[in-house]
Amino acid sequence: MNQTAQSPDKTITLAFTGASGAPYGLRLLECLLAADYTVYLLISSAARVVLATEHGLKLPSGPQAAHSALVEHLGCSADKLVVCGKEDWFSPVASGSAAPKQMVICPCSAGSVAAIAHGMSDNLIERAADVVIKERGQLLLVVRETPFSTIHLENMLKLSQLGATIMPAAPGFYHQPSSIDDLIDFIVARVLDHLGIHQGLIPRWGYDSRSM
Repeated sequence: MNQTAQSPDKTITLAFTGASGAPYGLRLLECLLAADYTVYLLISSAARVVLATEHGLKLPSGPQAAHSALVEHLGCSADKLVVCGKEDWFSPVASGSAAPKQMVICPCSAGSVAAIAHGMSDNLIERAADVVIKERGQLLLVVRETPFSTIHLENMLKLSQLGATIMPAAPGFYHQPSSIDDLIDFIVARVLDHLGIHQGLIPRWGYDSRSM
């Protein structure tokens, strides 16, 4: 897809890494596009394996082909989704002068946490996260690992101290979920809340009805 200039307050970077939790990422992507955001999507090689294993979605390796497959799978508008190659260093997300100010990694592997915490920038996901940190943007990491080792906790603490938000994929149950989709929506709703994007996926605490 051709990359065109977008309103900076309606763009966001979303990355899928190789942790379990592909349905979280796909649902978040669907909600961001429905909210009329332009999404720069970054997908690691391990994430493609997880998508196929957990969701039955086998994405082609090329960005253009992956874009077409996701548009067909989600039934979304093609012009709001930009799929970037993992080493597309000319992508806007690689530069502080052009990158969206918000980025979510969902799901986020412990390996990605470690690489970002130590400024590795060996691929576009790590570089994009590094850009958001250095530009004082908003970085959310939906970490999926259990149990956390001391190394994991130290890396997450370091990123939290740098301003990143650590959001483990640990859904609550006060909304009385009746399906896996309800558990997925719980996490996605919390992410959208932190991004300042209106959502009606789950009722807020203290309210009785759900507004879809």
